[in-house]
Amino acid sequence: MDLTRPTSQPWLEPSSYWGGMTAATASLDTPLGALNQSALAHNAHDMLDRAHGTTIRVASKSIRVRGVIEQVLALPGYAGVLAYTLPEALWLAETIDDVVVGYPSVDREAIRTLATSPELARRVTVMVDSVAQLDVIDSVLLAGQRESIRVCLELDASWDSALLGHIGVFRSPVHTADAARDLALEIAARPGFELVGIMAYEAQIAGLTNRPPGKPVRGRIVDWIQRNSAAELADRRGAVVAAVREIADLEFVNGGGTGSLERTSSDPSVTEIAAGSGLFGPHLFDGYSHFQPAPAAAFALSVVRKPSPEIATLLGGGWIASGPAAPDRLPQLVWPQGLRYEPREGAGEVQSPLRGAAAEELRVGDRVWLRHTKAGELSEHLMEFAVVDGDSIVETLPTYRGEGKAFL
Repeated sequence: MDLTRPTSQPWLEPSSYWGGMTAATASLDTPLGALNQSALAHNAHDMLDRAHGTTIRVASKSIRVRGVIEQVLALPGYAGVLAYTLPEALWLAETIDDVVVGYPSVDREAIRTLATSPELARRVTVMVDSVAQLDVIDSVLLAGQRESIRVCLELDASWDSALLGHIGVFRSPVHTADAARDLALEIAARPGFELVGIMAYEAQIAGLTNRPPGKPVRGRIVDWIQRNSAAELADRRGAVVAAVREIADLEFVNGGGTGSLERTSSDPSVTEIAAGSGLFGPHLFDGYSHFQPAPAAAFALSVVRKPSPEIATLLGGGWIASGPAAPDRLPQLVWPQGLRYEPREGAGEVQSPLRGAAAEELRVGDRVWLRHTKAGELSEHLMEFAVVDGDSIVETLPTYRGEGKAFL
């Protein structure tokens, strides 16, 4: 796969872009997944531009295709992986030498594997936000019976707004510099652990679209939230990092996400940013004002019946995204244009009836292109992606599922 910065943006001409994707994959049966090489390369370089020189750690949850992760890591400016489970991290660490697990683990088998392998213990860093997680590791193997475990302390990056209350996600209980210092002291005093990093994921900045279609008032509110939350977090995170650096020699301070590359890179306490969704460009990311990812990842389904002249029914389609139940969790119908779901059925497990002017023109055997709401979740439905350049397939890459892996 060639991830050289492209000189054109073919996705801006939908008919030729999706026509090329259709032509390239014409010999493949549906459902099929496709990655457009030019769009993926554009997204990878656009993210580097937005990070302004701050290293990007690839968030594997948003990709779940080992071949893509490894090829993106070959680009200058990307380094390391943020994994989502410990078993996944151990698997990736077979070929990648720097993997941080983004969430705490109580997987005893995986902990034992990590703790008894000098190579994996050098390559993998686990996440903690309480002493209880250290206790779990010690319950598997005590210090002296295992390798020293690399640890990253997670800081709660949510914002406690005087007006709106808690804004952000519920992750770590460690919110203040004092709380971070106390936990850092506990880790430092505990045999068999080495504190090497801090992570703080500002979901309310990185993960909230500030130009949601048809909701201009919500967009202004999100702008206000992100501006004020970023200012509060910069001060608090800086204080936390300073306090913890008095206790441990930190190798990295991780923050941000695809939606906050510019803001997070301006925080002097941050040494790297975790991002991944922007590479695939799922439709949830269409609603940002400061960047517009190309639709690099998509999937195609076939029309299998015409219950009436104005309806075309796809086989499958119900690949619903996680999060609050809402219309934006449905796959987006992108080509041909002018399609919409049947309101009483929506995107179904085994069939999805479609209406609209384009549905009248569709025939049995025709294909419809869709984009998933989220990036990595699409990979859980596919065995592989066809990598498309123009109207040709240049490579086929297995997903985690295609390699026989299901981590979460």
